[in-house]
Amino acid sequence: MKTSKQCRSCIRSASCQCTKFGHLDEDVLFLMFQNLNWNPKLIATMSCVCKWFNEFSKRVLWKEVCRARAPRVARDLQSRGSQTIDVEWRALGKLLVYCTGSSKDGLFKGVETPGHFVHKSRFIKASGKYFLPPKCKTDVLYVSRTCRHLDDGTEEMGTIGWDPGDMGFFRGVFKSFSTSKVRKMLIEKGAPFHPTEVCPYCEAKLWSIGEAEMIPETASISLDAHEHGVEYYVCLNGHMIGACTLWYILESESEYEYD
Repeated sequence: MKTSKQCRSCIRSASCQCTKFGHLDEDVLFLMFQNLNWNPKLIATMSCVCKWFNEFSKRVLWKEVCRARAPRVARDLQSRGSQTIDVEWRALGKLLVYCTGSSKDGLFKGVETPGHFVHKSRFIKASGKYFLPPKCKTDVLYVSRTCRHLDDGTEEMGTIGWDPGDMGFFRGVFKSFSTSKVRKMLIEKGAPFHPTEVCPYCEAKLWSIGEAEMIPETASISLDAHEHGVEYYVCLNGHMIGACTLWYILESESEYEYD
């Protein structure tokens, strides 16, 4: 057990139970969260209570969340040939399990829908090719399946019959973004950073792929979205966040009109 002297970093030093009983051993916490299947909601909540736990979660627990939710993605992002690359596990873990939605005056202005945890995470490397400019096809980008937000702000996966104006949100992550062709192209174009907004996962500066005129036509095809209703951003650390306007899908074949 840790002594009370090691609890000085607690956010609420006067009320935090750490000052009375000391911190639990890291091995005990590891086994406890392993038994809880690396519950990201609980890890995020506990990280807000104590700075010591926050540091432990960034160093250990979020890495296990990533390995449990997307083992192939985590393994690929961490490797570069025979070398092992440092990964910001907390940012990646949040990206894997959390859809940020949009605030009214945020990145996707005029769209207001709450963020939420997602039950399942599936990020596909093959889908990422649709979001890369033709000259950047050798880059590796993992992209999530579209998260559909209905007009009332609720999220419903895999349901047909959504209305025009319903939004689809997606997120992704580049492998080795610092050496990617997308980053090189953005710099060569002199693309500016967003003046106010930052990455919701790591708080790094954001480039608008739309303003840089680098969104390929294949992106809207992959998303089943309106061609001019797709926008996405990428941050300095290679996290991608995007939104699109979805096509209207009819409830049944009887609603189609034939010539």
